[in-house]
Amino acid sequence: MNKFLCYIALICLLPWSFSSYGQTRKELEKRRQSIKKEIKQVNSLIFKTKKKKSDALEDLNDLNQKISIRERLIETIELEADVLEKEINSNEKEINRYSEELAGLKSDYAAMVVKTNKSKSLQSRTMFILSSNSFYQAYKRLKYMQQYNEFRKKQGEEIIEKTEYVTKLNDSLATKLYTKERLVAEEKTQQEAFENDKKNQENLLKKIKKQESSYRKSLLKKQKEEKKVTAQIDKLIREAIAKANKAKGAKKSSEFSLNAEEKVLLANFEQNKGNLPWPVQGVITRKYGIQPHPSFPGIQINSPGLHIVSKKDSDAKSIFNGKVLVVQKHSDGRKSVYVQHGSYISTYNNLEKVYVKKGDNIKTSTKLGKIFTDKITGKTKLIFVLYKNTKRLNPSVWIQ
Repeated sequence: MNKFLCYIALICLLPWSFSSYGQTRKELEKRRQSIKKEIKQVNSLIFKTKKKKSDALEDLNDLNQKISIRERLIETIELEADVLEKEINSNEKEINRYSEELAGLKSDYAAMVVKTNKSKSLQSRTMFILSSNSFYQAYKRLKYMQQYNEFRKKQGEEIIEKTEYVTKLNDSLATKLYTKERLVAEEKTQQEAFENDKKNQENLLKKIKKQESSYRKSLLKKQKEEKKVTAQIDKLIREAIAKANKAKGAKKSSEFSLNAEEKVLLANFEQNKGNLPWPVQGVITRKYGIQPHPSFPGIQINSPGLHIVSKKDSDAKSIFNGKVLVVQKHSDGRKSVYVQHGSYISTYNNLEKVYVKKGDNIKTSTKLGKIFTDKITGKTKLIFVLYKNTKRLNPSVWIQ
């Protein structure tokens, strides 16, 4: 009986065990496919764009990003392979255990058949019953024979069930072994690509090192220009808020004065935090916030938003319902669109054309403008910045 209970407990726990492993591996597989898609996007949007002029510093930044993504892919493949190895080991143990139990069942069943055949030769079932001393004894003997036959039937069914289960385990093991072979092959391919990227990285670093002073000077100049543009945007935001409040008869303030409708829009916007659509599909080449420069120690990048590289001729789209607060034209001819969502402002910078005008009411995914494509780098890049009143926010935690 104890053996039977252990067997039942094992059957109950086994699917849970496989499910636990399967769920983890499924998540890792999903992550692996997502990272592979990301690498494909990086290659398509960054490394296959036509460049009129090569910039070693920018090329290095792009290569660093691809190396970082590929490292994540290799790590994910290794984790998935580890989980798969545990599943394979578990399968092998279960196959051995069930095979032993099945062999025991078959042996017991064979012995029972032999014993039954011997008993049949000594006396028939009818004589066995008729030789009873009383009706009660005859009844008991009849019930015993019925139970014995039922027991034999159940044993036969159990042998069939266990045989089928062992077959399924073997099939599952074969599938997992094949999957692991593919993972190992994929890891090898990615490792080779990684080593090739690292060699290119070393060559670019040597090139930059030879002209470090020139590159550093150019970088600091570019950062100074970006800081100036960011300050202008911040100033424009403050002025737009003050102007909007004045039009409502509210006192000048650093925060929007909202009517009932705008408060509802604000609440809806906040409820969708983490689920807002991307302003354009692409690859993030620069994250939000202060971060060390990947090539020059001691120099920090302060990014007010996300730099998203997309396909040529891509349009920037609104991340939520709102109203166009400002359409700005910069000295270099490029444009920006600022959309108000209650107390929030999403800004779409580096546009070549604009499709909307100030005061327009827009919906989620409304096309706002065509993103500018740099003829030198070949990149189509949107600079996406998000504010709550005058405070800059990290857009990454708001979009999907």
